[in-house]
Amino acid sequence: MDFSERKRIRLEDFDYSRNGAYFITLCTQNRLKVLSEIVPVGDGSPVPKLTYFGKFIQGYTEKISEKYPIVTIDKYVIMPDHIHFLISIENDGTGNPSPTTNTVIAWFKYQTTKEINRYRNTAGRKFWQRSFFDHVVRNKQDFEDIWYYIDTNPQRWIEKYSGK
Repeated sequence: MDFSERKRIRLEDFDYSRNGAYFITLCTQNRLKVLSEIVPVGDGSPVPKLTYFGKFIQGYTEKISEKYPIVTIDKYVIMPDHIHFLISIENDGTGNPSPTTNTVIAWFKYQTTKEINRYRNTAGRKFWQRSFFDHVVRNKQDFEDIWYYIDTNPQRWIEKYSGK
C-alpha cells in the first residue's frame, strides 16, 4: 500500500510567529455541515445563520485575542463546514515569544473540540480535520482581496449549492 507523503503547503523556513497577517481556513471533520446554514436576509444577500456549534465556535474565535493578546482577528466567517480567519500578529516588543499560527490554531481546535465533545458526550472524537490551510498575506492588496473573499464566501456557497 502506498502511503504518499502529505503535500507541504507551508513556506519553508518562514517564521509563522513574525508580525504580519495570515489567512487561515479550518474544516470540520468529514466536512460535516454543523456550524451554520447560509440563508438570505432582508435584501436577499446570504449570511451564515449559526447553529449551536457555530455560536460556540464564534465564542472561541473571540477568545483568541484574550488568550494571545498580540493576535487580532481582523475578519472571519463561519460557514456550514469551515471557518475562514484573517488574523494579524503584532509583537508587542516585550521580548516574550510570539505565538505561531500553529500555536493559535492548535489551542483553538483543542478547546473547541474538547467542549463540543463534552456537550455531545463523545470524548476523544475529532471535530476538525487534521491540519489547516494558511496563507501569508503579502501586501495590502492581498489583505483586501482576502477580506473580500471572506465577505463574499456566503454568496459563493449559495451559487455552488443552488446550481446558479
